[in-house]
Amino acid sequence: MNALIELRNVRKDFGGFTALDDISLTLSEDTASMSAVAGESGSGKTTLARILLGFIPPSRGEVVYRGKDLTRMSGAERRVFRREVQPVFQDPFDVFNPFYRVDHVLHMPLRRYRMASSAAEERAMIEDALSRVGLRPADTLGRYPHELSGGQRQRIMVARAVLLRPRIIVADEPVSMVDASLRATILDELRTLNRDLGISIVYITHDLTTAFQICDNILVLYKGEVAEAGSVENVIGSPKHPYTQLLVSSIPLPDLSQEWGALDVTQVEASGGSAAGSCNFAPRCPQAMDVCRSRKPPKFMPDAARLARCFLHESAPAVPGEDLAGVFRPPDPDGRETI
Repeated sequence: MNALIELRNVRKDFGGFTALDDISLTLSEDTASMSAVAGESGSGKTTLARILLGFIPPSRGEVVYRGKDLTRMSGAERRVFRREVQPVFQDPFDVFNPFYRVDHVLHMPLRRYRMASSAAEERAMIEDALSRVGLRPADTLGRYPHELSGGQRQRIMVARAVLLRPRIIVADEPVSMVDASLRATILDELRTLNRDLGISIVYITHDLTTAFQICDNILVLYKGEVAEAGSVENVIGSPKHPYTQLLVSSIPLPDLSQEWGALDVTQVEASGGSAAGSCNFAPRCPQAMDVCRSRKPPKFMPDAARLARCFLHESAPAVPGEDLAGVFRPPDPDGRETI
């Protein structure tokens, strides 16, 4: 398996606060993936996205793109990385300069990376990118950001990313600030880009419903650690970690015979939170045991396509070392796994 981008035992501290701890994963260069990173607010999702994008460095561990550590890249290599790994942010309005027409955010990256040899080619590339995300160029170009809806602005940002022919798009809560009627449209467009253009999508979200609809794999974070990971069918369809069970039970169900929120999990931690060296989720977990309060659980594999960091699965094989091995596809010889 050829790795496109890897996180190797990544940790990120902000002062005395640990936002991410011991995250290792790989996106394959051979197969474009559609993967979700899920969890509640404060779980470390956006920090993980910013590290993947190279916006912030890890406090410990490595971010490796095409075999090269980001911190050791030359200027030319860093330029390629910036073009090939593109963001789509939560609030598109923050990205636009209100004094410029929206054309500016589309022309600027093409000129910076010299993607077009003429003005005519540049115009054709922009019109093609807009059409790919369901926008009519005649109704979009020449307008100011405030003259467009939130959904239109967000699709322009997806088009901007597509213009640069990226290998990866990191979409951080891309539909949380648009109307419900447009969410499915934008997410379907991301899925189409993944399928038709071979772009790997990392979808950062707190919404398990949309993750299940569009993604193949999912990584669930709690307080900066991996709680559970695997295929969306396994993790959302039959969660093994109590935290994932809490998230899934909070999804409103159309089955009126099944009570919404039947799982009794403490919503607020007891004063003081978890003790150092213990399970982060123990103060909220209805199945917590003595061992959970005295030791941090390692990563276990309850089945061949899933990882769960919970002592409830202590009889299952432990993941060798601290890598995500064998979670989403058969384990790679180097011990890391592909999402």
